[in-house]
Amino acid sequence: MNRGFYTIMAAQFFSSLADNALLFVAIDLLISMKSPGWITPLLKLSFTLFYVLLAAFVGAFADSMPKGKVMFISNLIKVGGCLLIFAHVHPLLAYAIVGFGAAVYSPAKYGILTELLPAEKLVAANGWVEGLTVISIIFGTVMGGALVGDRVSSVLLGFDLPLIDTGIETPTQAALCVVVGIYMLAALFNTRIPDTGCVYGHQERNPVKLITDFANCFGMLWKDKLGQISLGVTTLFWGAAQTLQFIVLEWANRTLHLTYEQSTSLVGVVAIGVALGAVISARFISLRKSLTVIPVGIAMGVIVMSMTMVTSVKLAYPLLVLVGLLGGFFLVPMNALLQHRGHVLMSAGHSIAVQNFNENLSILTMLAVYSLMLRAHLNLDIIILLFGLFLAGTMLYILRRHQRNQREFDSVALIGEAKH
Repeated sequence: MNRGFYTIMAAQFFSSLADNALLFVAIDLLISMKSPGWITPLLKLSFTLFYVLLAAFVGAFADSMPKGKVMFISNLIKVGGCLLIFAHVHPLLAYAIVGFGAAVYSPAKYGILTELLPAEKLVAANGWVEGLTVISIIFGTVMGGALVGDRVSSVLLGFDLPLIDTGIETPTQAALCVVVGIYMLAALFNTRIPDTGCVYGHQERNPVKLITDFANCFGMLWKDKLGQISLGVTTLFWGAAQTLQFIVLEWANRTLHLTYEQSTSLVGVVAIGVALGAVISARFISLRKSLTVIPVGIAMGVIVMSMTMVTSVKLAYPLLVLVGLLGGFFLVPMNALLQHRGHVLMSAGHSIAVQNFNENLSILTMLAVYSLMLRAHLNLDIIILLFGLFLAGTMLYILRRHQRNQREFDSVALIGEAKH
């Protein structure tokens, strides 16, 4: 791993830290606005919307210039979304603009790994990426809850600049200043990311041709025997992971009777488990053995259902760490395999764009279904059981699909082949 890789990691960490802190600041803002509970999941839905709408275009944009420059521009867009909340724009719309920046950012942050590193280092690199991303989720979640809490917000509001009226009068405004500062720090690291020298040639600008090209890449990955399995797993994981965040928040409030600030800490506990799982799999699972982790996803779904039997905070912590650990353990190898196949079959930016489209369509769908369940006042224990059954059942189907593919021909032998 060279210095450029660690610069990318730092930029990714701070950008993701700000994204997650901002989410929980925005959730608190919705609560203070007395918005209905079913509105809260729509906040994340608005963030992911542009991942789906722009999927055909962001890959070409990421491949049109050095990835560091793309990431810098994206962070400035995120800052713009934060400033809209200052202007009293509804949090759903403002966070959607931040999501627009994140959608542009994502193909660059993952695509640059395949340009910078050889295939055999992708699992380890993804272990770093997912590990740091999850650490940023932990700190971002706790930070977001703390920034709007009484203790931290009173300290922030107590700062005064001599002879300058900042106009910062509420905990939300003070929290947003901190978030904007973190985005600017990420942008500073973006300027230090090296140019890998990887040039993809002229990028198409005609919208119709871009959509056609995206559709071809989409079909190519889903038809590939390795691509369809890894894409299926990562698509399911991210939809489930983002929905689980909101389920845990609701579960902590209704079942464990925790405050909002305490509930955000419990969400961070899941992320601790994911970080541990990411580190363990990066250490022990090679790219060639990546498909052996699929049964772990089935176990994760089964264990999620046991949340319905837990009413003690002391039991909740180890349970959520275990759920996160299993998730991180099977995500990292699958993500590395998907990046490898995408790089072999097409360009880095285009393959990540296809991945983002599928994963965020999954997030949109699962959050929308969860929001409708809350709107219908469905019992939370029933929601958790249905969620766990869906997760375990879908992973079982993916496992059987891979076994059927292997009976046709040894697709695992394709791992490690050179770019076409």
